[in-house]
Amino acid sequence: MKSVFRSALVILGLSIAAMSATAQQRPGEGFTPQVGQAGKDVIWVPTPEDLVERMLRMAQVTPRDFVVDLGSGDGRIAIAAAKKFQAKSQGIEFNPDMVGLSNRNAAREGVAGSVRFVHGDIFAEDFTQATVVTMYLLPSLNVKLRPKLLDMKPGTRLVAHQFDMEDWTPDEVDEVDGRRANLWIVPAKVNGNWRIMMPGGREQELTLTQRYQMINGNVRFGKLGAGLREPLLRGDRISFSVMSPEGNLLEFTGQVSGDAMEGVVRNGQATERWSARRG
Repeated sequence: MKSVFRSALVILGLSIAAMSATAQQRPGEGFTPQVGQAGKDVIWVPTPEDLVERMLRMAQVTPRDFVVDLGSGDGRIAIAAAKKFQAKSQGIEFNPDMVGLSNRNAAREGVAGSVRFVHGDIFAEDFTQATVVTMYLLPSLNVKLRPKLLDMKPGTRLVAHQFDMEDWTPDEVDEVDGRRANLWIVPAKVNGNWRIMMPGGREQELTLTQRYQMINGNVRFGKLGAGLREPLLRGDRISFSVMSPEGNLLEFTGQVSGDAMEGVVRNGQATERWSARRG
């Protein structure tokens, strides 16, 4: 009976030791990722280091930026943003072993204080404070994320390895060793009717139509609807020209802030301020 009791105690002790060892092991400790391993929605294929750098340069990352990498894998993009560009960064990754690996990689690279990795779902986590978003996801996932991305602050830069967002045309496409990187600048929402203060204090109606960053429209001068020349929207920056009824080319540049716009209009050699309000 004593022998059985001692055996039971030994087994219990070994079980407790095993449980203790498991509890002390950090997520991902001893974990080695394999290219092609299954994830939540995609398999893991790392972005090459030279393309990582190009993506961050396309986004013009600076120390003032907050970079969020969606589906961050081993953490290389978020770590590069912190180490090479001195930006604050964050990775969102569904695999807890990958999160643990990323944190150790960040510590090894000396940027643990500048980069954070979150175990979470990219469709549930809040990353709206990011100024730069990077990703290497399937086209269907990019499109699923698109409404959320378009609601981010105008001027936010989005860079995707390889895949596009269907009919949202990239603002820039680069290629490194046969691999593509797509850049989008989140555009301000300018669609609709605006009351614009023209040179000389005349208030006119400005109508804008918009599809992503592509815009068009006209200014109404009584019976005359003057079409916009070279309209351009890049983030919250807008520019266009219009021919006045007197035959003067008016060149507008400005900034959009919600339901208001303001900037400078040039009429020949003269310049003055302009403003507009939606509605």
